[in-house]
Amino acid sequence: MKITIIGTGYVGLVTGACFANLGNRVYCVDSDPKKVISLKKGKITIYEPGLAEMVKRNIKEGRISFSTNIKDSIKKSEIIFICVGTPARKNGEADLSNIEKVCHEIARHMQSYKLIVEKSTVPVKTGEWVKDTIRFLKKKRVDFDIACNPEFLREGSAIKDFMHPDRIVVGVETEKAKRLMTKLYKPLNAPIIITDIKGAEIVKHASNAFLATKISFINEISNICERTGADVVEVAKGIGMDKRINESFFNAGIGFGGSCFPKDVAAFIHICKKLGYDFKLLKNVGDINEQQKVVFFNKIHASLGGVKGKTIGVLGLSFKPDTDDIRSAPSLGIIKRLLDEKAFVKVYDPQAMENTKKEIKNKKLRFCSDPYAVAKGSDCLAVVTEWDEFKKLNFKKLKRLLKRSIIVDGRNMYDPRRMKKMGFVYIGMGRRI
Repeated sequence: MKITIIGTGYVGLVTGACFANLGNRVYCVDSDPKKVISLKKGKITIYEPGLAEMVKRNIKEGRISFSTNIKDSIKKSEIIFICVGTPARKNGEADLSNIEKVCHEIARHMQSYKLIVEKSTVPVKTGEWVKDTIRFLKKKRVDFDIACNPEFLREGSAIKDFMHPDRIVVGVETEKAKRLMTKLYKPLNAPIIITDIKGAEIVKHASNAFLATKISFINEISNICERTGADVVEVAKGIGMDKRINESFFNAGIGFGGSCFPKDVAAFIHICKKLGYDFKLLKNVGDINEQQKVVFFNKIHASLGGVKGKTIGVLGLSFKPDTDDIRSAPSLGIIKRLLDEKAFVKVYDPQAMENTKKEIKNKKLRFCSDPYAVAKGSDCLAVVTEWDEFKKLNFKKLKRLLKRSIIVDGRNMYDPRRMKKMGFVYIGMGRRI
C-alpha cells in the first residue's frame, strides 16, 4: 500500500519505518529541510534502538523516502497519517495548530479519495473538527474519510511495540475506511479493536491516564511504606501478581516524565473540564507525580544535612532508559533545584547529555564521561534513570571514589541489604533497610 506520513518526529518516523518494513511504499514529509536532508542520508535525529538501521535498510530497498514536498506526497498515497506534534498549552489544553496547518495542505492538494488518519494524540472530537475543516477548504469534489489510530509506542522499545502490539485501535466512520485500515495492519496478526472516532480518541488519553495513575498510586504506597517500615518492592509484587492489576508500571520511584504522560494527563483534565466534569483523581495523579521529585530532593538534602556547597553526582538524565528524550524528565527539576540551593552537580547519561546541555546552562553543572567520573569527589550519588549500565557498576570502585558512601536511589535499582553490606548508606524510595 502507498502511505504518506506527515511529520517525522518520534511517532511519525517510527510509524513510517515500520510500515515500510512491512513492505509498504512510504512517503515521509516534514517542513524542516535540515531534518529531511539528514533523514535522506539515513541519519536520524533521535535515539531509538534499531530505528537507524531500519530506516537505512528501507531507504536502500526503495520502500521509504523523505521530502518537504507535501503536494506530491499527498498525490501519491491513498492513506495519509497525520503525525505532527500536539504540545500542551499553559492551561493543559492540546495545541492543535500543527494539525490545522496539515488539514489546510491536505484540502488544498487532495485530488482523489484519501483516508486521513489521526496518529497524533488529540482531544476527543478532533476528528469531527478535522473532517469539517477539510470539507470546507477542499478545492475539488473528492471523497475522503477520517480515521483515528492512536499510537502506543514506548520510547526505548518502539519498534517492538509497533511490530508486536497488544492491540491496534482504529476509529472509523465508514466500511471503506475500516477495510483499508484492516488491510494495512493485517501483516501484524494482532487484535484490531474497531470503534468510532471519538472512542479511539478517548482510548489513547484514558490509557495513558490509567498508566500514569498506576505510577502515582504505587508512589503514594511507597511513602506509606517508609512510614511503616514495609518495603514497597515486596508490596508491589504482592499487589502486581493479581492478574486484574499486574506488575507493569508498578515500580515506585521519582515519577513519570516524557512527551506523553505529563502532556496527556494535563490534556485529559482540560478535556473533562470543557465537558463540565472535574476529574479530581487525575488532578491528584499529576500533583503526586510532582511531589515525588520533592520527596527525592528532600532525601538528598537530609542525607547530607543540606546541599549548599556539596557536590551531588547524578546518574541518568533521560526520563526513562533507552532514549535520549528529556522532555518533562524528573532529572531536570531535581538538578535545577540542587543548583538553586547552591550545590555543585555532576551528571552522566549514556544518551541524553547533549539534550541536557541545551536545557540547563550553569557553571556549577559538570557533564562527565562515565559514572565513575561522576562519583569521584561527590558527597552522594543520586540515581535518577534506571539504565542497564548502572546495574553493572563496580561498587567497590564507586565507594573509593565517593567522598561519602551515600547512594540515593530514585528508581530502586539496588538491593538495600547488599548495599548496606558493602558499606553504603543506601536510601531508596519506600524501601526497608
